Amino acid sequence: MSLNRDSVHAILADLDTTREQREELYIHFHRHPELSMQEFGTADRIRTELEAAGIDVRAVGRTGLVAVIANEDGPTVAMRADIDALPITEDSGKPYAATGDVAHACGHDVHIISLLSACLAFHRHRDAWSGTFIGVFQPGEEAAAGARSMVEAGIAEIMPTPDVYLGQHVLGTIPGGHVGTNPGPTLSAAASIRVTVHGTGTHGSMPEKGVDPVVLAASIVLRLQTIVAREVSPTDVAVVTVGALQAGSKSNIIPASAELLINTRAYDEDVEKHLHAAIERIVRAECAASRSPREPEFEYYDQYPVTDNDADVTAAVRESFDAWFGDRSQDLAPVSASEDFTVIPDALGVPYTYWGLGGFVDQAAAPGNHNPAFAPDLQPTLDAGLAAIVVAASTWLTR
Repeated sequence: MSLNRDSVHAILADLDTTREQREELYIHFHRHPELSMQEFGTADRIRTELEAAGIDVRAVGRTGLVAVIANEDGPTVAMRADIDALPITEDSGKPYAATGDVAHACGHDVHIISLLSACLAFHRHRDAWSGTFIGVFQPGEEAAAGARSMVEAGIAEIMPTPDVYLGQHVLGTIPGGHVGTNPGPTLSAAASIRVTVHGTGTHGSMPEKGVDPVVLAASIVLRLQTIVAREVSPTDVAVVTVGALQAGSKSNIIPASAELLINTRAYDEDVEKHLHAAIERIVRAECAASRSPREPEFEYYDQYPVTDNDADVTAAVRESFDAWFGDRSQDLAPVSASEDFTVIPDALGVPYTYWGLGGFVDQAAAPGNHNPAFAPDLQPTLDAGLAAIVVAASTWLTR
């Protein structure tokens, strides 16, 4: 496969004339963020824009949407954009900043407008390509629930099975307007674990009459640090974080229980399994050493799979990016963040690739995703986000 630059130029012929309209629509989404699985207004506006253009739009679950643009015989390419926001108060200084306690501090508004714009571009310029382009507008990525909800709602029956599944994420770690690709493990697997350990409550002046879960929890925190340092090979990547430890309510009361919130990251499923087994082993052993009266409890949630880019699909997209973006196409180092992007292509049994999009002209001052100040520059981000989707999909769709 090789990129047909003339076809891409034709599909992107309206880039200049639609720029102002695309920026205004982006600002609308930026100003109206909605939390995971509550993206009703966002989904309604996406549907309105697509249907006004005459594009076939299909609901998948409560807030998921699929846009299907069938254009003669040819390959089928699906492109995904997540549409939810975060429980963060924006502090970007942008004149169009969101108000309130919800914000698009991860850049999903960029993903929405990039895919929406690509759908409109493919629809307007059907004479430049053939096949089927599918836009998957996915809810609930931040809660690790949206992709699974679309699978459970029957996305496999609602849209044609794609030959490839594509995704992108705006980042501050690569220069503005650049695209970055990486074959193989690109985003880590992640899981959060709520661990409850039990003691025996008593007066703080009579510790011998109880079992102190605070000391038990503190011992667990320290011991967990040995997993990555002493149980994981130096050639593997792993993270174990205790993000919260909650116990007690008063200085002179030894409580009856303590709760730890633990997060793990790994680029390999076997490493992830080892992390979880080690955590459970250490917690149980420390409970036994502390005379805990009850077995500890483990609750796994917010679980994300590894994003492991297909080598052949990634190579094809990289070749097209190199041809179109030139020196603005670069390698993407593996990112320790996590995504539920792969849930749908894994369920459909199709190969995928997922790339990074630079969102800030001043990369040195770019905030990280999930920072209250994270609000990508309008340009060149929006033009590059649209072009990246068209270029990647055109690897298969252009004549």
